Amino acid sequence: MAKVTVSVLEMSCVVCAANVERAALEVEGVAHASVNFAANTLTLDFDPNITDLLEVQKAIQAAGYDIVIADNSVDEQQSEVNSYRRRRRQLIAAWALAIPVMAISMTPAGDSLFGKLICALLAACALVVAGGDFFRRAFAMLRKRTAGMDSLVALSTATAWAFSTVILICPDFFGATNVYFDSAVMIIAFVVTGNFLEARAKASTSSAIRDLMNLQPPVATVIHPDGHESDTPIAQIVVGNHIRIRPGNKIPVDGVIINGESYVDESMLTGESLSQPKQTGDYVYAGTINGSGSMIVAVDKPINATLLSQIVDTVREAQGSKAPVQKIADTVSKYFAAVVVCIALATFAIWLAVGGSSLLPNAIICAVSVLVIACPCALGLATPTAITVGIGKAAENHILIKDASALEKIGKVSLVVFDKTGTITEGRPTIISMRRNPDTTDDAMGVLLAMERRSEHPLAATICRHLEMQEIDETPISAFSVVYGKGVVADCAGTRYWAGSEPFANEMGVTVDRRNFVAGTTVYFGKTGTLLASITFADKIKDTAIAAIDQLRRMGIRVVMLTGDNRESAETVAADASFTEYYANMLPDDKDRYIKSKQAEGRTVAMVGDGINDSQALARADVSVAMGSGTDIAIETAMMTLTSSDLRTLPQAIQLSRRTMRIVRQNLFWAFIYNIIGIPVAAGILFPALQILLDPAWASAAMALSSITVVANSLRLKTITK
Repeated sequence: MAKVTVSVLEMSCVVCAANVERAALEVEGVAHASVNFAANTLTLDFDPNITDLLEVQKAIQAAGYDIVIADNSVDEQQSEVNSYRRRRRQLIAAWALAIPVMAISMTPAGDSLFGKLICALLAACALVVAGGDFFRRAFAMLRKRTAGMDSLVALSTATAWAFSTVILICPDFFGATNVYFDSAVMIIAFVVTGNFLEARAKASTSSAIRDLMNLQPPVATVIHPDGHESDTPIAQIVVGNHIRIRPGNKIPVDGVIINGESYVDESMLTGESLSQPKQTGDYVYAGTINGSGSMIVAVDKPINATLLSQIVDTVREAQGSKAPVQKIADTVSKYFAAVVVCIALATFAIWLAVGGSSLLPNAIICAVSVLVIACPCALGLATPTAITVGIGKAAENHILIKDASALEKIGKVSLVVFDKTGTITEGRPTIISMRRNPDTTDDAMGVLLAMERRSEHPLAATICRHLEMQEIDETPISAFSVVYGKGVVADCAGTRYWAGSEPFANEMGVTVDRRNFVAGTTVYFGKTGTLLASITFADKIKDTAIAAIDQLRRMGIRVVMLTGDNRESAETVAADASFTEYYANMLPDDKDRYIKSKQAEGRTVAMVGDGINDSQALARADVSVAMGSGTDIAIETAMMTLTSSDLRTLPQAIQLSRRTMRIVRQNLFWAFIYNIIGIPVAAGILFPALQILLDPAWASAAMALSSITVVANSLRLKTITK
C-alpha cells in the first residue's frame, strides 16, 4: 500500500471534508482516506497496482472539489498561491457588486422600479461571479444526496433573490413591496469574506510544515563528471550526484562527505546548539547549516527520502489524522445541514401559521437568516485547527507526533515509565573494567569480538572498539543467534560460547563472583559452565534527566524506571536521577506485564524507551515515546519521537497536549453555543417581545465571524514558547 498526503481545494465546511473522503473511498484500491479540514489535506492509503492519484482526483473533481498532484513542494505551494488568488478575486468581485446594491437600497432610488432592476441585475451577477462556486458545489452535493454550508448559502441567497424578483415582476402576487436583493448580495459578500479570512487563518495553522519545507534550499550546486558546476533544482537531484556545499549555506541533501571538513549546525534535527565537527566519511543531513568550511557531498538518498522529508511527512500525516474528540463534531456535522433546512422550513411555516400572508416577508427573512447563520464550519474547525497547530508547535520543539490521538492522550498520562540506557543515560557507555580469566586466550576473546560484531545490542559497538584497540583479531564462528532480552550465543570449533547479562550467565551454568563488584552494567562472556571474561560499563546520566523527572512529579505524574540491567547498576542510576521507584533485571516480557498491571489499575501509562528490547513495552503503553537516537524499531513502534536528547521536551509535550485539548474544548463549547443561541434569534424568537428581526446579511456576518473566532483561538497555541 502507498501512503500519500495531498492538498485539497474548494472545501468550505466540514461536510465538504466528509464528501471528499467519501469520493476517495469510492475509488477501487483506496483503503483509507482522511481529510483534515483545518489543513486542507487528504491522507490516502491506496494500492498503486489497482489505482493512482489521477483516478482519485477524477472522483473528487466529480464531487465538486479538487486535489493537488504536485511533483515537489514548489508545485504544491504554487497551487496554493493560485487558490488564494482566486479567492481574492472573488472577494473583490463580491464587494464591488455589493457596495452599489447597498448604496442604491439606502437611497430613495432603491424604491423606484429602475433602482430595483439595477439591484436585481447586480445581485444576479454577484450570485454568478462571486457565489458561483457555492451553487456548483451545492448541486454536486445534491447529486450525492448530501448537504453542507454551500447548500445553505445557495438555498438562502437563491430564495432571497427569487422572492425579490417575483415581487419586482408581480408586486401584487405576495401583497408585498419590499425586495431583498441587498440581503442576497451581502450574504455572498460576507460569506466570501469569511471564507477568505478563514483560509488565511487556516494557512497559519500549517505554518510549521512550510517552515520545515523551507529548511531545504530550492537549488543545489552539482559537480558534473567533466568538472563544471551548475545550480540545479532540488527536484532534479539524484542519488550519486556530487554536491558542493559552500561556507554558510544550508545543506540541500542527505549524503556522505567525500572531500572537505567543517562544523555543521544540526540544531534543527537534534536541538543541540553546538555545531558538530564533520570530515571526510561523515554523514550530513538536508536542512542543516554548513559552517566556515567547504565540502563535497555524495548524495545517497532520493530528495523525497531525506530525513527532513521524513519529518515533514510525519508531521503532515499527524496533522491529517483525527483525534478521538473530533468524532463528536463529525457526527453532528454529518446531519447538521439537513436539520438546519428542517428548522428553516419550520420557521417559515410557524410565521405563516401565526400571521398568515401578511407576515410572508417576515417568514422569508427569518427562514433565510436561519439558513445563513447556522454553519457547520465553526464546529468542523474546532478540533482540527487546534490539533494542527499543536502538532506543528511540537515539531518546532523537536517533538515528532505521529498521530493526533497521541497528542490527545499524552496530556492524560498519570504514569511515565522510563527505560534506563539511552533514555535516562546518554546511551554511550564507556568501559570502566574488563576482567579476563588468566587462562582466557586471545582466540577466545576473538570469539567475543565476532559475536558482538553481529549483535545489535547498544553495548556491542563499544566492546568491539575496545577489543580492536587491544589488537584482538576476530575468530570465525558459526550458528550465531540472539536470545531475546538476555544475550547472544555462537559455536566455534564445536564449543558453545555465550555473552550477556548476569541472569543469562546463571542459565549458562556460571555463578558470578560479586565480592569485587563494580557498580555499572556488566556483560559476561564464557563458554558452557565457564566464565571467560566480564566487561563493566558506566553510562553518564543525561544533564536534563533530573530536571525532567522533577517537572513531571510537580505536574502530578508518577515516574518509574524499568531496566534490564542488574540491581546495583539500577540503584546507582536511580539515585543519581532522583528515582524513588525502579525495577532491575526486567526482561521485555516483564516490562510489558508491569505496564499492563498499571493499566488494569486505571492508570494512563506512557513508556519512554530507545531500544529493541523496549518495543514490546512501547506497543503496550497508552502513549509510546521513543528517543530519536534509538533503534529504528523503537521509533517505528512509538507514537511520539523526541528528536532531541533533552528529556525536558517530554513534560513540554504533556503541557502542550493539555493546552491543546483545553482550546479544543473551548472551541467546541463556543461552536455549539453559537448555534444554540444564533438559530433561535435568526428564527425570530426576539420579535414578539422586542420587535427585532435579524437581517440575513448580518446573519451571514455572524456566521463568518464564528469560524474566524475558532481559528484565532486555536492560533493562540503558537504563542507558547516552551
